[in-house]
Amino acid sequence: QAQLVESGGGLVQPGGSLRLSCKAPRMITSVFNPNLMAWYRQAPGQERELVASVMTNSDTHYADSVQGRFTISRDNSRKTVYLQMSNLKPEETAVYYCNALTSTRKPKYNWGQGTQVTVAS
Repeated sequence: QAQLVESGGGLVQPGGSLRLSCKAPRMITSVFNPNLMAWYRQAPGQERELVASVMTNSDTHYADSVQGRFTISRDNSRKTVYLQMSNLKPEETAVYYCNALTSTRKPKYNWGQGTQVTVAS
């Protein structure tokens, strides 16, 4: 079973917004909290790319393509990471995944099923 479970995807029109959630139901808090958490996405036929990351102290980092439009956040008490996406573009249609990152910024856990985001009119 995957350590992380993504939800919140769906169909949205260009320019619209969505909020994704990533929960860690099988992870104890003392394991979840120190993790550097991240959202990735993978569009059809493309490599998976890192979109945003958030440290345990809530410091964030974003890919240039989403800077100013996406906001990553975390609620350690709920073992949950969020990705608020606004002004979505059709080319951002992808399966969105979350994961923790190692100290070398590599994915730490097996991938979950992700959540599909489709941006279309």
